[in-house]
Amino acid sequence: YSDTPIYKGCRTQLPGRCALSVTRYSIAEEMERGSVVANLAADLGLDLGGLAQREVKLDIFHNKKYLDVNKKTGELFIVEKMDREYLCAKLTSCFLKLDVIIESPLRIFNIELGITDINDNAPHFRRDRVELDVSESATPGERFSLPNAVDPDVGVNTIKTYRLSANEHFTIEIQTGSDGTQYVDLVLTKSLDREKTAVHNLILTAVDGGIPVRSGTANIIVRVQDTNDNPPRFDKQTYTVNMTENSPIGTLVMKLNATDLDEGVNSEIVYSFTLYTSEKTQEVFALNPKTGEITVKGTIDYEDMKFYEMHIEARDKGTHPLLGQCKVVVHVTDMNDNYPEITIQSVKDTVDENIPVGSVIALVDINDRDTGDNGKVSLSINERLPFILNKSSDRPAHYKLIVSEPLDRESVAEYDITLIVTDAGTPTLSDNETIHLHLLDVNDNAPQFPQSFYTIRVMENNAPGALLSSLTAFDPDLHENQYLVYFILEKEIANTSIDKDSGDNGVVDLHIPDNMPFKLKESSDNYYELVVSEPLDREKVPEYDVTFTVTDRGSPPLSDNETMTLELLDVNDNVPQFSQSFYTIRVMENNAPGALLSSLTAFDPDLHENQYLVYFILEKEIANTSMSMLFSINPENGNLYALKTFDFEIEKEFLFHIEARDSGSPPLSSNVTVTSSSWTRTTTLRSSCLRGAHTALWWRKRSPDPPIKALWLPR
Repeated sequence: YSDTPIYKGCRTQLPGRCALSVTRYSIAEEMERGSVVANLAADLGLDLGGLAQREVKLDIFHNKKYLDVNKKTGELFIVEKMDREYLCAKLTSCFLKLDVIIESPLRIFNIELGITDINDNAPHFRRDRVELDVSESATPGERFSLPNAVDPDVGVNTIKTYRLSANEHFTIEIQTGSDGTQYVDLVLTKSLDREKTAVHNLILTAVDGGIPVRSGTANIIVRVQDTNDNPPRFDKQTYTVNMTENSPIGTLVMKLNATDLDEGVNSEIVYSFTLYTSEKTQEVFALNPKTGEITVKGTIDYEDMKFYEMHIEARDKGTHPLLGQCKVVVHVTDMNDNYPEITIQSVKDTVDENIPVGSVIALVDINDRDTGDNGKVSLSINERLPFILNKSSDRPAHYKLIVSEPLDRESVAEYDITLIVTDAGTPTLSDNETIHLHLLDVNDNAPQFPQSFYTIRVMENNAPGALLSSLTAFDPDLHENQYLVYFILEKEIANTSIDKDSGDNGVVDLHIPDNMPFKLKESSDNYYELVVSEPLDREKVPEYDVTFTVTDRGSPPLSDNETMTLELLDVNDNVPQFSQSFYTIRVMENNAPGALLSSLTAFDPDLHENQYLVYFILEKEIANTSMSMLFSINPENGNLYALKTFDFEIEKEFLFHIEARDSGSPPLSSNVTVTSSSWTRTTTLRSSCLRGAHTALWWRKRSPDPPIKALWLPR
């Protein structure tokens, strides 16, 4: 726009030059380059034809050349965009003053170019992030100053109002200062809860009045400052944990995790047992005050306590501490850690061996401190014995130990009855108890001999006092039942006996008659030696038959009869005996060689090899001729043979000896003398018998000459 020239005096910078009027134009800021502001030629009444020949220049009172004049058209146009906020800052009215100087002739025109504001700037905050710390205990109505926004534009284009993002706790109030500046306060409308919303993110928007509307924003961060208004809380009021007994020390039971919605020291928690937690429980479990970990520090024994209760509090560290509580219940799971037990309620450790079957020996109770399968127990006997266990129907853990078979002290005098109790746990545990049962003797066994018939072989010719046999007398009964008395019947000696009873029921005595060639000598209790009291001769009495009657001293006494044969063994104590003391054998002269002359046999009453005889001709020479060249004898049967033909005129008589020798050790022998004597053609052989070891001596005494002499008589 332009207005009427106003004369305000000389403003030119050129000395001696002065313009008397001011031409005003108005343009909007930020017009594009080349935009025409006004036609100076027309507005100032200048001739375009002459203007082109004249020198025209602009004198702008600024350090930038924003405008210029087109001398051909006389138009004032924009050379560089103009920013009103740059040129005039915060001034409401903004003018750019310039002089148009035209030479030849010199003319000066004062021009004021008014630059009007356009809404080319949005409001903005000097800080686009504002942080406020507000206590959660602040009361509604409290105010908090917020920074202002600025807008370089002026008039309607500057800031018109402020807006706050939607929320339930804050609003804003706008106040205008005396200089027209608007101030914004943040006002609390509802109590804060940091535990619900610790930070409120708000957006403050400044809006101008231009068209189009522009705005700027700032982030308002409201940090709610904690106050200790929340106690620590557990997620459960009661925790239940299962633990096996005998868990190792240090085992983690559980970790408590109480939460406190406060922050800082108001949320730092310390855990502890309350007074409701028993000392026993605190001896078994430890509580870490910082971490809330519960661990095992003692022995957990199901049989001692089946469950534990821990009352625990969590306390914060606020100035005025708040606390929360919970209960932890630990259920103990039974482990098979207790051995079953046997209790002998009543027992008979000594009974008669004839105790009836079904009699009670002992009353036994069993138990196990564990539970479930771990506490289920059973009782058994470890081996096959004549006893059984009878389980009570109304008391499952009560047993009777009963005799199941007849007992015999003589077979088994005492029993070690081992009872074994076993549980059903995993692993299985067991225990045992041994009952020692001693059987008392009853005289229920008659004395018995080990054999029904005895044969004892002894050598004949034993010297008086020689030991024939060692005899034992025994009765397995006891005391009076054991004492035995032996009686010899008929032609009897002695023997050993056995009585299975004990004590008096098994006592043994032994006796034999005085008229026997033997006697008994007691060497120790129930042991006897049978010795010879007179010489024994098998050839007279080859054996003795003895019948024993043995009686114990029980009440009533029991007895038994047995027979023993005492057989005498042969000793080579008899020499061979010829039937004649000498033999005369008649031999016909001119006999045939090999003719049987006679049979010379001897007898030996001994037996076997002591009885077996061998015959010999004792050697002697006649006329330098050996006797064995003239006669021979069969060594087995004693048959005598002629080995040659005899001539009476030459050989009338012969005298020689025949020996019979047995096969004993040492051997015994006897000799017989054979002679020949006859008045016919027969040669007579005569013999005399010499016995034993004295034969040679006898012969030397009786016949110092050669012992064989043959005499042949004529017819």
